[in-house]
Amino acid sequence: MTGRSFGTVPDDGSPLRVVVVGAGRMARLWLRTIAASPDVALAGVVDTEPAAAARALAETGAGDVPTGAGLTALASATRPDAVIDVTVPDAHLPVTLEALRLGLPVLGEKPLAATLPQALRLAAAAEAADRLFMVSQSRRYHPHLFALRDRAALLGRPGILTTEFFKDPRFGGFRDTMDHPLLLDMAIHPFDTARWLLRAEPVSVHCEEYNPPWSWYAGAAATTAVFEMTGGSRYVFTGSWCSPGLTTSWNGAWRLSAEHGSLHWDGENPATVEATAEAPAQAETETASGTAKAPAKGIAGALAEFVHALRTGETPMGEVHDNVMSLAMITAAVESAETGRRVRTDDLLDAALTGALASSDPPERAVLRAVPRQKPTPAAR
Repeated sequence: MTGRSFGTVPDDGSPLRVVVVGAGRMARLWLRTIAASPDVALAGVVDTEPAAAARALAETGAGDVPTGAGLTALASATRPDAVIDVTVPDAHLPVTLEALRLGLPVLGEKPLAATLPQALRLAAAAEAADRLFMVSQSRRYHPHLFALRDRAALLGRPGILTTEFFKDPRFGGFRDTMDHPLLLDMAIHPFDTARWLLRAEPVSVHCEEYNPPWSWYAGAAATTAVFEMTGGSRYVFTGSWCSPGLTTSWNGAWRLSAEHGSLHWDGENPATVEATAEAPAQAETETASGTAKAPAKGIAGALAEFVHALRTGETPMGEVHDNVMSLAMITAAVESAETGRRVRTDDLLDAALTGALASSDPPERAVLRAVPRQKPTPAAR
């Protein structure tokens, strides 16, 4: 699936009209973000319980717009330009397929799908429909992170990138009973950012999970994963969701060791860089060129990029074909933790493609059958 083109929405000077699907806690954040943006207008809210949609509108002051239990019916009545999917992961496949079949582009919450075969199927569906499907990897949208990426490129070839993530949230609810709470609910953010920072793809991973004896989670809430990346670099993630004291930023604490120096980012403030004489002088200064690329932080940045992509046809960050690899990192880490062995990403992708072919409808299957089985290969040892 190499195609990245998609149908655009002509800019007639009016805001992009969007329907939000899902009315849970995260939907409230999206509703407030939509209300604050001059580039979009809320056309309606869909939830299997319409009363929940009405409550979400009332609590956020998002306005008096139509609500309904089904996307197809509400889209027919409101004629939106796009869909924002804020449902639970298990609903991402049916909601996104329904929207694409209606000819509507989709901006969805992470993860892109509940499984890797479903992710490949959705990438094929977006391609077959000629519509944009973008995943909101909202933690990429941070001005210091954009500047950090520019500076990292000036340090030469990367060697090791690490993330430390230590928090102690007491969410309650489904996270407390998940089998892999940290990996499945949070780690996709740093894993996705690591791909972006290194400009590399995962080759393999060895991952260990464990649960401290004081943990309030049923599943393992602490993880260490070591990824081999294309080009020979390594990405190491270590973290815990039951770590009281000296907690990190929600963005984690990052360190890059590269050919011509090292970089550290605490997740909130400008990164610090110590470079050798071989690195350009700009490497040690956060320049305006980096911060200008991030128009807003978090989901506001993702929403702005989605609108820009639909108006211009430019491929955004988080486009489904690219985002498949971030989900592949999570899938590989979970399998490694469960089996105790090193897992190769290409093996997972091959198995996922077989599964996607078996479950897809004819338009998607035609796209999937054309996928070359090209695999990320490790650097020569």
